[in-house]
This record gives sequence, C-alpha cells and structure tokens, in this order.
Amino acid sequence: MTERREAVLAAVLALLVEKGAAALTMTAVARSASCSKETLYKWFGDRDGLLTETVRWQASKVRAGAYDRQHLDAGALRESLEGFAANWLSVISSETSVALNRVAIGQAETLGGIVLANGRFAIGERLKGLLLDARNARLVAFDDAEEAFRTFFGLVGRDIQIRLLLGDRFTIDGAAIADDARRAVQQFLALYGATKTPAQAG
Repeated sequence: MTERREAVLAAVLALLVEKGAAALTMTAVARSASCSKETLYKWFGDRDGLLTETVRWQASKVRAGAYDRQHLDAGALRESLEGFAANWLSVISSETSVALNRVAIGQAETLGGIVLANGRFAIGERLKGLLLDARNARLVAFDDAEEAFRTFFGLVGRDIQIRLLLGDRFTIDGAAIADDARRAVQQFLALYGATKTPAQAG
C-alpha cells in the first residue's frame, strides 16, 4: 500500500462521510484524490474493486498487537486483547466506518459480502490466532475459537455500532474507549480464563 493509494482510499472515505454513497463515482474519487480515472481503473478495476480495497484498508487498522508466541503470558495476553478492543472501538466509532457500513447495508446484495469478508471475518481470523496461541499457553480454555471470538466481539462492541448506524449522536473519547476495552477483556477472561474447563467456558 503506497502513500498515493492510501490518499485515494482516504478520499473515498471522505466522500462517503460528506456526500453519501450516491456521490461515490470513479469521476468524483478521481477529482477528490487529484488523479486520473485511468489510474483508478488500473489500480482497482472498478467501483466495487475500489470499495473492496477501501474496506480492507479500514479493517487493517484493527490489529491484535505484537506478542511473542513462544513466551505469551497472562500480562501479554491482557495487553494484546485490550489493544485489539480499543483499536476496534476506535475504528467502528469513526465517521468513516459508520458511513462505510451504511453503504454496505444499503447495498447488501453487492457490498454486504465485501464488508463481511474484508471486515468482520478478516478481523476475526486475526484475533482467533491470538486466542488459539493463548489456549496453547493454557491461559484460556475453549473448544471453539469462533464462539470465543464472537463472545469477545459482543463484549467489546455491545450496542455501540448499531446505535451509531441508526443515527444516535454520541462521542466516545480515548479514555472511554480504554475503559470499555479493559472492562470487556476482564469480562472475557472471567468467562474463558484457564481456571475454567472448556465445557464451563462454553
């Protein structure tokens, strides 16, 4: 991802926030990003390709953090989970993510799958790697990584995303995000901590 391509994707998100999905044409993006339509078609193929790349770029901002798989301990696990939670909350509460998800909902048959595959599902696979490493280190106990991830996802997000998508105007500052992240991780580890058997955790 070059700086120039990132500038194009940032222009896509800005257009979505300012003018909505109807204004998102290759011509409008080219004008906003100060590049040619030929360049856009060369890089992204078409409008759906451009949106797909935009979703991937936005989702790539949510990471599980860096940790040493061979020396993963309770402190490192908690830090990585809190980092992921805070990162994800910051992304989903941004104007750009709200606009992008509204577009996907409005065009679910074409864009819904793109957002699911490159957003929620891709993010899930990244975090499940950490959860599986934590299970191997006997820090958590679960039978199904997908179910454990869904529980964590719910504890972190609660009703924040749906409220924002439906137009509830509230702001979440850095301190509130950090508090929410700590709370979610504490609750998750209370459910799936290594003192639980997989059956109890389920």
